[in-house]
Amino acid sequence: MSTAYHFSSLLRTCVSSLSPISHARQIHAQILLHGFFSNLTLQTDLLLAYSRCGFLSDARQVFDKMPEPNMHSWNILIFSSVKNSLCRVALDVFDQFRIKGLRPDHYTLPPLFKACAGAEDGFRGKMVYGLVVKLGYERCVIVSSSFLDFCLKYGGIVEAKRVFTDMLYRDSVAWNSIISGFGRAGLYVDMLNCFREMLGAGMKVDSMTLPSILNACGGEGDLRKGKEIHGQVIKVVLYSADVVIGNSLIDMYAKCGCLVDAKNVFGRMTNLNLVTWTTMISCYGVHGQGEESLRLFKKMRHCGFQPNCVTLTAVLASLSHSGLIDEGRKIFNSISSVYGFEPSVEHYACMVDLLGRFGHLEEALGLIRTMKFVATASVWGALLAGCMMHKNVEIGEIAAHQLFQLEPRNSSNYIALCSIYDSHGNRDGVSVIRSRMKDLGLVKNPGCSWITISGTVHKFYQGDHSHPLSVQIYETLDRIIKMASLFNSDCQQGEFV
Repeated sequence: MSTAYHFSSLLRTCVSSLSPISHARQIHAQILLHGFFSNLTLQTDLLLAYSRCGFLSDARQVFDKMPEPNMHSWNILIFSSVKNSLCRVALDVFDQFRIKGLRPDHYTLPPLFKACAGAEDGFRGKMVYGLVVKLGYERCVIVSSSFLDFCLKYGGIVEAKRVFTDMLYRDSVAWNSIISGFGRAGLYVDMLNCFREMLGAGMKVDSMTLPSILNACGGEGDLRKGKEIHGQVIKVVLYSADVVIGNSLIDMYAKCGCLVDAKNVFGRMTNLNLVTWTTMISCYGVHGQGEESLRLFKKMRHCGFQPNCVTLTAVLASLSHSGLIDEGRKIFNSISSVYGFEPSVEHYACMVDLLGRFGHLEEALGLIRTMKFVATASVWGALLAGCMMHKNVEIGEIAAHQLFQLEPRNSSNYIALCSIYDSHGNRDGVSVIRSRMKDLGLVKNPGCSWITISGTVHKFYQGDHSHPLSVQIYETLDRIIKMASLFNSDCQQGEFV
């Protein structure tokens, strides 16, 4: 005999086994036939079954027919709306929930932060957090981790850091979120420091953490820490087979200038995806081996991988670094003729850079004028760099004045045009540009270099004497310069003799 308990068990089996939606609908029909729809448990089970299958219109019909939806039902509807990217709908449901005078629990609040981030409603997100504090849920790790994720996506890294510091308990999700947030903000030193804190707190490293940390090691040029992470990867078989970690290792070694290590990682990987090939192609390009990039690109296609826009950008950039102009033209023309893409801004910027580097400035300018969309600063910047390299005033002025409109506060564009004028002895032109910079309050950004010693990053700026060892550093530098001058003098005397 069919009972409400029997139908409830069938519906929960549908949910757990992800059965086809037709099964849930058949059970729904039987529930109506036997007159059990008034059962609140069955209503909630139906709502969950439709929601899990992604049929939100059916789920909403069930929900709207419920005379008194329970807390679980409200949470299901809010969660499933967010999961299906219906963020505004989720917030509307929550508004109805509050009108009913109901009190949210720790399951209601986390998806609301995702809904606020998805709807780009920062004000609403902070209002929800005010509710969290009022209800005393700020100590709940699920809720506080969700608010941290919201801050990273919408509120900013400063606020996210404050939220993370105030958290009483931090699980691996919270640590991974803040570490990834530092990485996205380019704060690699903070990211590595946070990673050290994570290890000090006794948290285990997982496959979600490692790619972010390897990215930070590459960004800071911290080869020692990168190799340390690589050692941990080798010890865990599961990590060694992880394609995302493998890709991150290749990228880290490339950024640290270790092409051989990057090639070794690539050669040992058994599971390659398009990102793997693209990363290795880019790696060769950064190290000036455009021929190898092109060879690997052809091998990738032979292995059945079709390039995407990012892969084609990597190939063009690699050819630009090596001056392979004819090959670059062929790849650029193939973007639309062979692969069916419309060349993007990045493709144009790479091609302009390639042509500009090797003096084909007229062709580069002509290419920009054929673009179907407005050229961005990256495109004009590539042309200006080429003009500065080849001291071309006419085209350099065209590129520079475009950049003055696009990036009026970027001092490097003004300095580049000054350099071109100066190379031709055009003092009036230099004076005009410097006067314009003064009016805008622009100054030349000082050059910076850095080195990591025992985990500490030491930065050096042009003309900066703030380093505690600056006296010894400058004395050592003077000795090196004198030794180099003596060596050069001895060599010249030997050649003369």
